[in-house]
Amino acid sequence: MTTTDFSTLPLSAEFLANLESLDYQSMTPIQAQSLPAILNGRDVQAQAKTGSGKTAAFGIGLLHRLDADTYQTQALVLCPTRELADQVSKELRRLARPIANTKILTLCGGTPLGPQLASLEHQPHIVVGTPGRIFKHLQKGSLKFDSLKMLVLDEADRMLDMGFYDDIMRIIAMMPKQKQTLLFSATYPAGIKQISKAVQNNPLDIRVETLHDNTKIKQLFYEIEKGQRTLALVALLKHYRPESSVIFCNRKQQCQELADELWQQGFHALALHGDLEQKERDQVLVQFSNKSSSILVATDVAARGLDIKDLQAVINFELSPDPEIHIHRIGRTGRAGNEGLALSLFTASESPKVNAIQEYQNGPVQIDELAALASGDAFTLTPTMVTLCINGGRKDKIRPGDILGALTADNKLSGKQIGKIDLFDTIAYVAVKRAIANQALKALSEGKIKGRKFRVRKLR
Repeated sequence: MTTTDFSTLPLSAEFLANLESLDYQSMTPIQAQSLPAILNGRDVQAQAKTGSGKTAAFGIGLLHRLDADTYQTQALVLCPTRELADQVSKELRRLARPIANTKILTLCGGTPLGPQLASLEHQPHIVVGTPGRIFKHLQKGSLKFDSLKMLVLDEADRMLDMGFYDDIMRIIAMMPKQKQTLLFSATYPAGIKQISKAVQNNPLDIRVETLHDNTKIKQLFYEIEKGQRTLALVALLKHYRPESSVIFCNRKQQCQELADELWQQGFHALALHGDLEQKERDQVLVQFSNKSSSILVATDVAARGLDIKDLQAVINFELSPDPEIHIHRIGRTGRAGNEGLALSLFTASESPKVNAIQEYQNGPVQIDELAALASGDAFTLTPTMVTLCINGGRKDKIRPGDILGALTADNKLSGKQIGKIDLFDTIAYVAVKRAIANQALKALSEGKIKGRKFRVRKLR
């Protein structure tokens, strides 16, 4: 039997105390199966679903091998998207708290090169980034891997889907041959085996159960007539009334069209797809994660790696042609012991996709009738929070406590009415209860944050 107690690992008392403070109570299956090998310096290729704890698995491993007194880049984590890279960097910083002066740098496309070049004047210990931008820095000579000890390929299958194979191989060619390579992937296409064979040395192959706990996710399918997709979607939203849901489309153009259509029907829906600029993507994700928007309409690539808490429903506006991706989609709900809802629409011509899902999950799916749903004609989803956007951020030395202090300074607003605060380099977002949104806007616009005036606006 595999032990799941972190104390069985060769970690320092300070590191274990930090894990406990972060509420890491016991190892998840992927951590229990991979960490002993990772800490022992072995190459690993692991298949694990979203939310399985893989970031901590490789994070603990690379921090354990880090020499914090040597200011050279010793580890690289490659990710398919900036969102995932940001998420990984945040988790690594939390895990690195017991190790003084650890420098972790995120290098992604969609952001200016200048500030990144300035940050690279003093080499970071750990770099997290997307393949295109990492390769650009290597070409410029601003990033050097002479002392690299560890490479992590996170969501490797999605990087292949996005056409990063050549960039990945060019990056690896500029690294020392002797290093530990960890490859994490939710699915195992042929390209993954190709990369592993090219860059790994006798890797330990770990496959953690990819099917989700059906007792936690209620999965229902609805057959619809051609041309009735949007009407059927609105009927599902009005019947089930999820406070937060991700709706999956297969094409990015369709995402925006559907989000616009839902707005016209009275739903607060935002689209996430590849045509958005980085600031727009950041804003969409902030509003959805802080409960200022009820619905996120996304493609698989755009939604990959998103860390969305308390997601009540996943709705497949269109079925994925790949049953493994379908299972990956619905696994975003029903996490951490919560009940989840997965709803899927399909036409008669898409029945082969339903059959493929049944075959993949080794069991039949439940098909219900749309006609049986309660109509709820007057119902629209109104988010509980509103986001205020402040024209100042980390570079202005603003901290979350400064924003909270400015809002509660005159005791008219309480901390309980303030939600999530997100800080970026030149901008900050704060979620406030809808009922006090105008009052909060006035407090921030007319008052000061850290003794300075900042422009503030309310996002729709």
